[in-house]
Amino acid sequence: MIDPTLQIDRVTLAVSDLDRSVGFYNQGLGLAVSERDERRALLGPDGSLELLALDDPAPAVRGTTGLFHVAWLHPTRAALSETLRRLVAAGARLDGASDHGVSEALYLSDPDGLGIELYADRPRELWRPEPGGELVMYTAALDLQSLLATFEGEAGPEIDPATTVGHVHLKVSDVPRALEFYRDRLGFEEQAQMPSAAFVSAAGYHHHLGLNSWESRGGRPGAGNAPGLRRIDLSFDDPAALEPLELYGTRENGQIEIAGPDGELLRFSA
Repeated sequence: MIDPTLQIDRVTLAVSDLDRSVGFYNQGLGLAVSERDERRALLGPDGSLELLALDDPAPAVRGTTGLFHVAWLHPTRAALSETLRRLVAAGARLDGASDHGVSEALYLSDPDGLGIELYADRPRELWRPEPGGELVMYTAALDLQSLLATFEGEAGPEIDPATTVGHVHLKVSDVPRALEFYRDRLGFEEQAQMPSAAFVSAAGYHHHLGLNSWESRGGRPGAGNAPGLRRIDLSFDDPAALEPLELYGTRENGQIEIAGPDGELLRFSA
């Protein structure tokens, strides 16, 4: 099993218009800008989102593999409610809102069409396992009025500072192949499967990585100058947790970079 202290530290995205994307993530989501130049920006608590400017950007092509969404985990339901109020005030349009049993989630897209999930977990004692041990996860309509009622007043300009990247959901070309890599090689625990999707994690979390082929079965990675995911940075508490991963990547300066089966790049540190 992969070390249970695993956490996602940063997600790096390439975007077609850096000014536009910084404005969206800053003013809509409330991710504060901590660093900025003409080519790069760091936003969010602890710089958990990195945006890189593309030269001569090409549009993303449907059916390619890559990012399905980056999911921002809010520490409380009230914090998620405040983010929803901030989005409404900014005129953002939701793509969906779902109750997944283990969590409540809002969905939208950034200016390049890259997916975003904003969610809050239900207490772990309310998560229910199937008889075989997998978690019960489903998709039902989310009661937005109930969610909004948990935060009253005007939303502040910044997202709750305890918000983190809770998981990253990937579009893959072949779910069994991706599951074999992440579960059987890297040691992530399988938490649930559904048609054309699987969810893996460390320490019994409902998922740190989602893997689906709903739009990307048999697909290839997008063009190098198309907006999309460039890297996921993950870390452990103990440097010894890196040792089992050396079989699958390149170690340099105390970090291990591993390319996933669909070209996604993961960088592990401790």
